[in-house]
Amino acid sequence: MTTWIFLRGLTRDSRHWGSFLGDFQRALPDHNIITLDLAGNGTLHLQTSRTRVQAMVRDCRAQLLVQQVKPPYHLLALSLGAMVALAWGQAYPREVAGQVLINTSLRPLNPFFQRLLPANYFQLMYLLLSNAAPREWERAIWHMTSNRQDASMLPLWVAWRRAKPVSRLNGLRQLVAAAQFRAPPDSPITPTLLLASVQDQLVSVLCSRKLARRWQCPLIEHPSAGHDIPLDEGPWVAAQVQEWFLKLQNSD
Repeated sequence: MTTWIFLRGLTRDSRHWGSFLGDFQRALPDHNIITLDLAGNGTLHLQTSRTRVQAMVRDCRAQLLVQQVKPPYHLLALSLGAMVALAWGQAYPREVAGQVLINTSLRPLNPFFQRLLPANYFQLMYLLLSNAAPREWERAIWHMTSNRQDASMLPLWVAWRRAKPVSRLNGLRQLVAAAQFRAPPDSPITPTLLLASVQDQLVSVLCSRKLARRWQCPLIEHPSAGHDIPLDEGPWVAAQVQEWFLKLQNSD
């Protein structure tokens, strides 16, 4: 059975995959999905977040060891999670059979003002440095990461944050990890699919376009979704992964 490891981004956890898990399972019904939280988020919200992406990889591998989930893995990862996936494949290439990276960016290939669009600077620093209420946090994250008009998920997100809050310090530590992570010197040897949104309000689509050119790997763009494409257009993401995976299998 093909095993997929799902990794989310800054201050998000496995619960935020929402209905996408069902979309993915319908597209690839015989595949096994494992969702992992990074330290400081979700089930691990009481732990201290790592400030290095490589340490996050070690944590993920340790979780899978405890769960007795053996490689090889396929990784589907968003934003900071995609950096973890890339570092994983670079350090342990025999463990990663394929990776789908969504709306990610890498230093020094992408400039800082594309990796985090300037319109978000004040809002993000305010959230990380102030004593913002859970509803204020989640409404701001919604506007930065989703282009959906329907905000019906917002009360649930607020309840999740109240139950398992991400501390301001952990949020800052995750931001530091994302900011300082550098692209490996060589293109990934792991088969890679990039997904990006033209209307991403958090990270410029130019980041994924440059990575696709540099790595000579496929990039598929969604015309209207936000940064969190699995939230905005889950069935579309699942369909792209299904098509890519089948091509990958047929090429072996």
